[in-house]
Amino acid sequence: MANATVDHPFKLCTEVSAQCPVEATTLGYYPNVGINIFFAVGFGIATLALLVVLASGKVPRTWAYSCFIAAGAALELAGYAARVPLHSNPWQKEAFETQICAIILAPTLICIGIYLTLQHVCLALCPPLSRVRPTLYPWLFVPADVSCLLVQAAGGAIAASAGCTDTALLNAGNSAIIAGIVLQVVVLGLFGLASLDFYVRVSKWLAGKNTRLAPPTPEVLALWNDKKFRTYGIAVSVAYLCILVRCIYRVAEMAGGWGNNIMQDEPSFIVLEGFMILIAVLILAGFQPGFLFPQMAVGRKQRKALEAEAVAARAEGEGNVSSGNEKDVAAV
Repeated sequence: MANATVDHPFKLCTEVSAQCPVEATTLGYYPNVGINIFFAVGFGIATLALLVVLASGKVPRTWAYSCFIAAGAALELAGYAARVPLHSNPWQKEAFETQICAIILAPTLICIGIYLTLQHVCLALCPPLSRVRPTLYPWLFVPADVSCLLVQAAGGAIAASAGCTDTALLNAGNSAIIAGIVLQVVVLGLFGLASLDFYVRVSKWLAGKNTRLAPPTPEVLALWNDKKFRTYGIAVSVAYLCILVRCIYRVAEMAGGWGNNIMQDEPSFIVLEGFMILIAVLILAGFQPGFLFPQMAVGRKQRKALEAEAVAARAEGEGNVSSGNEKDVAAV
């Protein structure tokens, strides 16, 4: 039986030399310093903007949404800042570990901000049309997302502890990271399906195709036709798609193991990782729900009250429909 611990020929490398070529590093290239500074600055601006909006109080505060996205952006900032010294020395172990952990884990925090939007949209439009109680959405998707984070973090820790010698442990860590990212894709997919399902059901209701519920109120119609609300919906959808594309790319990248051809292709990393997440973060930071969708700033007690009112309205609407049907039968 082969020993899983091997004598790696480059385990003592600390800088690029004839015996330690850059091609032998995990990345296989000198990271472009300019683009990494650009990403670091972009994520830094997004983080600062989110914190300033929260501190200013000029728009309704969405604490959870802004804090999770700011935390994700700050992690991205740390990751790309760590890639800058790798341009001078791709063998720098601490910088490599920092960037790989931060950039892999950050989108999970950003996703939590997106997951929080669905319950508020359901409560503001028509809670009964949601297949799940709107206030349960965060309790379903956020823990699922956190589990993705924990699995990926465990994989990163295992891989880091393996060093350059324990191949079996290194592969186990890689497998855990892949499992975490695949789980994240699944959770994102389920969230997308739930959001699309609610959108279709609301559209039919507003078009008068659902007679079981009471007609939409003027407030609901005004919100549905509000340009700010529609702009926010489009912005979140674009950010969601960017993160989904990034996660699919990461699955393909990690599936080949450390130092595979995809991982050593910097242009694909820049476009499918860097720009996808930067676009998502800038959109989520720039299109603030406190301004475009202020209903998202309501507190927990108010959310519960809205949900209770919706249940009562649904029961009343169904009762009216039933009474109307009985009258029609009697008339016949």
